[in-house]
Amino acid sequence: MPTKHASEIALFEESARANWIRIRTLIGLRWLAITGQLAAMAVGKIYFSLSLDLRLCLMVVGAGIIFNLIATFVLPENKRLDENEALSMIMFDLGQLALLLFLTGGMNNPFAVLLIAPVTISATALSTRSTIAVGGLTLLAITALTTFYVPLRTAQGFIHEMPSILLFGFWVSMGVGVIFIGLYARRVTVEMNTMSNALVATQMALAREQKLTDLGGVVAAAAHELGTPLATIKLVSAELMEELSEQPDLYDDAKLIREQSERCREILHSMGRAGKEDKHLMTAPISAVLQEAAEPHMNRGKAVNFDVSAIDDTHDIPQPHINRRPEIIHGLRNLIQNAVDFADTQVWIDVQWSDTEITLRITDDGDGFSQQVFNRIGDPFVKRRNSQPDQQKRPGYEGMGLGLFIAKTLLERSGATLRFSNGSGPTIESSTPLNRSGAIVEVSWLASKIISNKTISLGENEQFHV
Repeated sequence: MPTKHASEIALFEESARANWIRIRTLIGLRWLAITGQLAAMAVGKIYFSLSLDLRLCLMVVGAGIIFNLIATFVLPENKRLDENEALSMIMFDLGQLALLLFLTGGMNNPFAVLLIAPVTISATALSTRSTIAVGGLTLLAITALTTFYVPLRTAQGFIHEMPSILLFGFWVSMGVGVIFIGLYARRVTVEMNTMSNALVATQMALAREQKLTDLGGVVAAAAHELGTPLATIKLVSAELMEELSEQPDLYDDAKLIREQSERCREILHSMGRAGKEDKHLMTAPISAVLQEAAEPHMNRGKAVNFDVSAIDDTHDIPQPHINRRPEIIHGLRNLIQNAVDFADTQVWIDVQWSDTEITLRITDDGDGFSQQVFNRIGDPFVKRRNSQPDQQKRPGYEGMGLGLFIAKTLLERSGATLRFSNGSGPTIESSTPLNRSGAIVEVSWLASKIISNKTISLGENEQFHV
């Protein structure tokens, strides 16, 4: 995967996390919590006749009300909190809840389970460092509230407390809950964000390939349209050179005109080779599509070998013509790039087809897929630190797993099935040459998914005017 993709995704992720939570979201949640706290105190006081210090309790709840009113009227409604602002608000909620629990029985209060809420919010919205900080303070608050609290008393002086063994069990369960739910929520959130960012990278890659396809069509049309005027300029300048042969100054000018017109033709020809909107090139033999996909990596110091043939018992089936879709070309290009990056000297691209299936196999003579990441091939942002030999072997390589993820996603979108293995694995046939000991990527399509059976109308021929 090119480094440009990685840098674009890094910038995208950084800007997204800088404005992650809307202030109105936390304000709404706090109003809900305040309503529940007031309702719980009213029920405890009136229905259960609990002897609560309402003055102190209302002061704690009032602090939350004042904080919410300030945030509502001072901060813009569409404001999104950065990391530090969101962490400060979550810490305030945690402290306010812990103080209220201290005044109402500590861990003997069944509402102590709400201490898990700030950890969950932090795990889903903030960084790992902030989540660890919130989780650590929550565990500290749970431990402190087990010992230090104002007991819950009835009007008759009876104290509501759990037996010590139940209190210890509740403390353990709360600690485990904070750790487990925090880790679980964090893990799920990271995977969702990673997949979201990788899909954005895939869309960017496909959009870039589509733009190149469209640009190639424009260039091809320009080359076609400008071909006749440039040929005329070249012909007229040649005639002028003959007539001005005895006038050196004018002869040189005519010669310069001819050279520059020829240069324009060459430039348009080289740029127009990628004219993918030409109706003749909307479909192409699979070997031509492979050559196009591999072209950027043909001169990188590694030999790329092609073997295109029908399956042994179907030699009478001609080479299939497939639709030249940007996702197929870009996906194959990423797979070939990966093979060239990790090969020692050779890369083999083998294609076979039958009347029902097309199979493509990309093999190299490198070390193969690392066993550390073998089960995660195709996942985005799989990265391990390169050792010194790896850096010397592939200078400048900054693999993040996005290239294979994009290739897998785009090719599966075209109906392909991908399989990954190593040359030394048990799935390789015995006839496979020993020097093909590196990574193997096999891509297969049902013929009906990729072969073009449509007849393309090129329109009527236009009369040529001299």
